[in-house]
Amino acid sequence: MNKFKYYFVLLLAGIAIVSCSKKDDDDVVVVPLRDYAEQYKADKDSIEQYLKTNFIEEVTADFDVKISKIPTGGTQTSIWDQTEYPLQHRDVYSHDVTYRVYYLKLREGSGDKPCNFDAIKASYVGNFLNNKQFDSSYGLAADLDLNIYAARPTIDGWGEIMPQFRTGIKNAPNDDGTITYSDYGAGVMFLPSGLGYYGNPPEGIPSYTCLVFSFKLLALKRSDLEYSTSSQATVGDGVPSYLEDINGDGYLYDQRDTARYPNLPKELIDDTDGDGIPDFMDFDDDGDGYTTRFEIEKPVGAPVTGISLYYPFDPIGDNPDTPNVDETEIWGIPRRPTGELADPSKPESITNSRKYVPEDYTTPGRLRIHLDKSYPYQKN
Repeated sequence: MNKFKYYFVLLLAGIAIVSCSKKDDDDVVVVPLRDYAEQYKADKDSIEQYLKTNFIEEVTADFDVKISKIPTGGTQTSIWDQTEYPLQHRDVYSHDVTYRVYYLKLREGSGDKPCNFDAIKASYVGNFLNNKQFDSSYGLAADLDLNIYAARPTIDGWGEIMPQFRTGIKNAPNDDGTITYSDYGAGVMFLPSGLGYYGNPPEGIPSYTCLVFSFKLLALKRSDLEYSTSSQATVGDGVPSYLEDINGDGYLYDQRDTARYPNLPKELIDDTDGDGIPDFMDFDDDGDGYTTRFEIEKPVGAPVTGISLYYPFDPIGDNPDTPNVDETEIWGIPRRPTGELADPSKPESITNSRKYVPEDYTTPGRLRIHLDKSYPYQKN
């Protein structure tokens, strides 16, 4: 096809797009989103082709990474075939599609793993599959919220990959007051458009574009996300969201979001009482009629330490960042008490309860009372 014909075809295509996007001069027709499954087929091919035709040109001592296209006749080993940073993947369910999301783990990190609803500090660079940069934190620690329902969330793919990494160590402030981190997690994620901006991208990013993010996971802030419709505020139930991950897979999903998860697999649901509300969004996790916050409140006269009005999930030490306050807690949320009965001659009941013993507050693997429907005692 000669150049004249080529540009003529492009002109006709452009006219067709414009004419199909308006009813008249004032009414704009909303173009429906593409089918997620069909789009993923194209995205998967594009990403795998990218991984097989590009190579890791450099990983610096600070884990800045440069990826380049293998030139014609080049002998560089592709991202797909190289073994220094083995290509990994995890399967992600969204919009009734199971995405295979590829990522590189340049370094895992040494701190805590975020869950997919925590807030994080991270530095990052975003590129298209042609290696053109479209976004960057300019090497600085950006505050990002992995909560997909937040006012300013990250795209879905970030929350699916970040729990595979750990945070770093916060170093002492530099002389100029700046904060640095060491031993942080660092990696690269290759996101299909369905876990990116899909058909509604911000300015400068085409619709249905696959994205590549290199990143450094520096720090995190735990969330507690139960939502009160009466106060229109996030108040939480006193148990951090990541500790309401009942199946322990590091991820939380709200099965009520049927637009995003029309057929959420049962193994991905964390719902103790089976009421259709995941624990991290449920004020009464065990469905016993008592709110979780009520159940974990320290009773008057209880053998407790620390300054909080509520038991922590597990015993915790003092926070070194607050030298004037001792937050040490030697007692965690207790299980149903296992000590002596108030009246050993009578059976255990709401009027004849057992006493708590120290092991009830500290035993690993205990069924904590906010997840135990049999406690507080039910009336007969």
